[in-house]
Amino acid sequence: MTIPRRGPEGALSRALAEHRFVLTAEISPPVGTDLAGFLERAHALGGSVSAINVTDGAGARAQLSSLVAAAALVRAGLEPILQITCRDRNRLALQADLLGAAACGIGSVLVLGGDPPTAGDQPQARPVHDLSSTEFLAMADAMRRSGQLPPGTPIEGGFAMQLGAADLPVDPAPGWTPKGLAAKLAAGADFVQTQFCMDLGVVRRYAARLLELGIAQRLPILVGVCPIPSARSARWMTEKLHGTIIAPSIVERLEAAADPRAEGVALCAEFLQALVAVPGIAGAHLMAPLNPEAVPQAIAQSGVLGRSRAKL
Repeated sequence: MTIPRRGPEGALSRALAEHRFVLTAEISPPVGTDLAGFLERAHALGGSVSAINVTDGAGARAQLSSLVAAAALVRAGLEPILQITCRDRNRLALQADLLGAAACGIGSVLVLGGDPPTAGDQPQARPVHDLSSTEFLAMADAMRRSGQLPPGTPIEGGFAMQLGAADLPVDPAPGWTPKGLAAKLAAGADFVQTQFCMDLGVVRRYAARLLELGIAQRLPILVGVCPIPSARSARWMTEKLHGTIIAPSIVERLEAAADPRAEGVALCAEFLQALVAVPGIAGAHLMAPLNPEAVPQAIAQSGVLGRSRAKL
């Protein structure tokens, strides 16, 4: 069977190159072998986003291989971003999965460290972490630039891959320097997807500092957002998901809403509208593992699909 190749010329790279406000979303593979529900959720997102992240053992819990699930999206005519964690693989396995992704027509990878096994349902599992996420980025970048594996072995058929990195937005103190993000940029990252940051003031100050340092001009930043279904969910996210930032005003509106789920969609749509106007922000990455149907609803309400991003 011939698998269609989808490299850096895909919808995500086009949206970034054309300076449109980029939208991505994510879904998790099933805990099992039936892909029907997974593909149904993916198709529901397909018309609203440039690419769909496929999570890799999120929460340190076993699921169907992210590579297999992402390849299924390619066959279904959708563009995936394959998440690969350093937690579960040494450098040989990471190289093998990168080659496997390219062979399956997957053109984008998000490089992650991975949640610690102690956070999951099999805490006795041993993490690998042969490479850090920054070292993994540098290795993948060297592979695509040289067309070789690290020992110098040529990669038959070529290797092209768009590389993504993760970041935790912060409310920058005076003189703050994002050393980790700068290192990922130097290692070859092409775009960044962040943890949840639904505080517009923080986003503006974070983006302004990245522009001041010359980082946002070179590295598109997609801010993590969510159609939060309830005030209780917002508080849980802030307490349990490392690096999550949610403005108190959002929690207050959810608390007072007669229909919190509808209010969460409306809040997400408003936040997307505001993000379009923030210089230094290239787009949004939407995550809603418990209510994925809310993601296309929020995008439709926002009217940001196809919009140009703010000028730098």
